[in-house]
This record gives sequence, C-alpha cells and structure tokens, in this order.
Amino acid sequence: MAPLGPFEPRPLLAVAVSGGADSMALALLAERWARARRGRIVALTVDHRLRPESAAEARQVGRWLRARGIAHRILVWSGERPRADLQAAARAARYRLLEEWCREFGCLHLLTAHHREDQAETFWLRLARGSGLDGLAGMPALSERASCRILRPLLPVAPERLRSLLRERRQAWIEDPSNENPSYARVRVRKARALLAAEGLGADRLAETMRNLGRARAALEAAAIGVMVQSVGIDPGGWAWLDPAVLTKAPRETALRVLGALLATIGGGAYPPRLARTERLYDELLIGGLGGGRTLGGCRVVESRGSILICREIAAAQEPLELRFEGRAVWDERARMALPKKLPRGISLGPLGALREGLPATARERLRRVPEAARASLSVLRDSRGRLAAVPAIGWAKPIYGLLLAEGSLRFRPPRPLAPIGFVEAGPEIAGEGGKTVRNRRPLRLS
Repeated sequence: MAPLGPFEPRPLLAVAVSGGADSMALALLAERWARARRGRIVALTVDHRLRPESAAEARQVGRWLRARGIAHRILVWSGERPRADLQAAARAARYRLLEEWCREFGCLHLLTAHHREDQAETFWLRLARGSGLDGLAGMPALSERASCRILRPLLPVAPERLRSLLRERRQAWIEDPSNENPSYARVRVRKARALLAAEGLGADRLAETMRNLGRARAALEAAAIGVMVQSVGIDPGGWAWLDPAVLTKAPRETALRVLGALLATIGGGAYPPRLARTERLYDELLIGGLGGGRTLGGCRVVESRGSILICREIAAAQEPLELRFEGRAVWDERARMALPKKLPRGISLGPLGALREGLPATARERLRRVPEAARASLSVLRDSRGRLAAVPAIGWAKPIYGLLLAEGSLRFRPPRPLAPIGFVEAGPEIAGEGGKTVRNRRPLRLS
C-alpha cells in the first residue's frame, strides 16, 4: 500500500469483494492494514443477477466477512441487459455501482483484487487488439476516477499466495463457473498461456516486460503534459481549443497522446479512442484536411478561429435527465450538478440543441461568444414543458430559476482529467514498515 498513498488518518477503504479467492484475500489483508492505522474497510459485493445463485452467493460473502468483523454491503445491478457484449456492460455497471457508493459515503479509496496473472492476461488480450505502449504496460496500480481512487495493491502478487493465505486462515471462497467458460476471451487466453510459459513467457517474465513499458509510458505522459501546457485551453463550458502549430511540431507519439487525451476528456470517456482512429485524425490535421470537421470519441473536431476546436458531439450525448433531489446529478458523464433542496418539479438537464427560443439581448450576446460548433452541446436546464430555464455556461436563468444558478453549481467535470496522475506501477518490491525496501516474495501472513 505504501506506493499508493498518501492516506488520511484512520483511513476508510472500500474493497470490491466478489467472493472469489483473490478478493476474499484482499479483504483480509486490507482489514488488517486499515485496523493497524485505526481505520476500517467496507466490503462491497456487486450482484449482477446474471446467474440464479448470485444473490445467495452475495449473502454468503456477507456472512463470512461479518463473522470476521468486516462490514459488508450488497449492490444490485438492476435494469435492462444488453444482448451484445454483456460482460463489458456488467463490468461498466459494476464500477458505476462501486463508485456511486464511494461518492455517497465519502470514501476516497476503492481497492480491487487484480493480481499478477490478471496483468499477464491483460497483456495478451491487448496485444491481440493491437494496443500501443499504454495498453501493453498493463493496469496501473493507482487510477483516478471522478468519485474515488482505484487501488490495485495485489498486482505483483501471484494468485497461489492469495489462496495459501485463505487456507492458512481457514477461509472458504466461491469458485465462479464463468472462470472456466471458454466463450470468454480471457478464459481462452488463460488456458493458452501454459504453452507460452513453457517457452519462457510466463507471468514473471511478462511482469518484467510490463514494468519496462510502464516506465516508458510514464515518461511519455510527462512529455505530453508539457505539450498540453503550450497548446491546449479548456473552457469551463466543456470544450477545448488546440493550437495545431504546437501539436504538429511535437514528436508523433507525444502528439497522439495529447490528441487522444483531449478526445477522452471532452467526450466524457474513460479511455481515448482506438489508436488507429486517432492516427487518422492526426494525419488529417497535419495536412489541414478537416474540411467540415470530423467526429471521433464522442467529439466533434473542427477548424475555428485559426485553432482546432474539440467539443461534444451532440448525436453522442445522453438523453435529457429529469432531476430529482438526490444530492447531485450527473448528465452525459460530463455535467455534474449539486442540487438545491428546493428543486422545482419537472426540471431536466440536457443539451441546448438548436435554439428555437428567444433570449434577452445580454444572454444572446454571451451565447454568441460560445463557438458555434459547441453551442448545441451546452448543458442547459429546461422546465416541465421543455422550455429553457437556465443556460449555466453563459450565466443566464429565468428569474424564477435563478436559485439553480446560485446553488446548483453545474460544472463540466468529466470522469477522465486531461492530465491524470500518471502511470503508477506496483513493481516487484514494496516499501517495508520502517521505510526499508523488501523483496515481495515472503509468504502472505496476517498474524
């Protein structure tokens, strides 16, 4: 945990616990770590309701953990299930539920039990997709989300050590049958890796390779931030300006990172678009071939005022969201609003779209200062009849809704910052209690 700090006094940790061996071991380790610092953990189990026995398994996990004095909560994925790519949808729902809990209870740290073998499988899956250096460096040990930090303290640890820990503590766990289902790519990779290990491509060798890639990634991220400082401007309304003269003078790899980060941030995505698509856009920028503009990553990219404007693509934006007082609201993964307690009924948050209503002269003048391509995607509030109530980006609201501007605090706050904390790798060695560096090969023990 030392490389993943700092932590507050008496830290509160949320631990994602599916009931499998890895996450059960993580819960025991995290509880001991937090208790030694007079803190506590809360174990969170997401019931996806994809298998008939999932609810009973979630309750069993709770009984096991509560017997050890660990608080436990079950979060249920409800709503419609997509017909295609169900696993990806389940993963997105899982993280959404976990992060919502962290936000509601003010928990800054969410721990997951990804380990060394997970990293190796991630490498091969990303290699098969043609990922670049960022993807092949693997999962970072620390990543920032809008509501919390995601920590992966077990990345250097072999899963056999985690199971040994559970057997030593006489703690049972649940075997998920989907871990043996060959219809999932990760399962197929896991079975094929035995052949690769026989040729010297085992988890240890891959871990060494990924550490080298991680260091290179961190250096390139730092270079990209330097270019951002010189070439990028972010408007609080949710769009960005990019100086093409600075971007095109930067090394290609650095420029692609800047462009990909901008598209992810403005589009509200967790990840940049595929590298091949970003490269095509960059090549068009080099020759000045944008013409009427391009769309990529949920963004519209156009030439404007001698610069490149990157704004939200209106066709990719979420449907308007009817507001209910729940403390805060998030629309389109980009607009976050702290709601006043006296919230008028029927108020919705959505895009401006094509303006068909009259505005006072001062408001019209402010709106004209917004780039034309960005106006349609401005976050606005509408009343129960669909009429404009407020356009926070220009500081305008009908008098009856002025409270929404004063207390609503609508902000552009996407899940991915333009310049994140950077790649953090756990490494093969960890800092000991006395500040000494110790080799991470000793048995895991809680006594």
